[in-house]
Amino acid sequence: MRYFAVCQNTPTGYYNIERMLKSIIQHGGEVKSCGGCSKTRGIDKLEFIEGIQLSNMVEFAQLTVEYNKVLTF
Repeated sequence: MRYFAVCQNTPTGYYNIERMLKSIIQHGGEVKSCGGCSKTRGIDKLEFIEGIQLSNMVEFAQLTVEYNKVLTF
């Protein structure tokens, strides 16, 4: 697995993407990162948080149809 270093120093009570993603994974959720978007932003070769997988638009479309809940941000 990869670990994406999300270096956020957010005050308590404010949104912290690393904490939010880890919580989703710890509660059994799947977290996927768009491969094209990650490549465009130059982060596709960085290590991601354990449990996050690179994906693509074909898989995202399939997951949207299959799952009853999908979150995007």
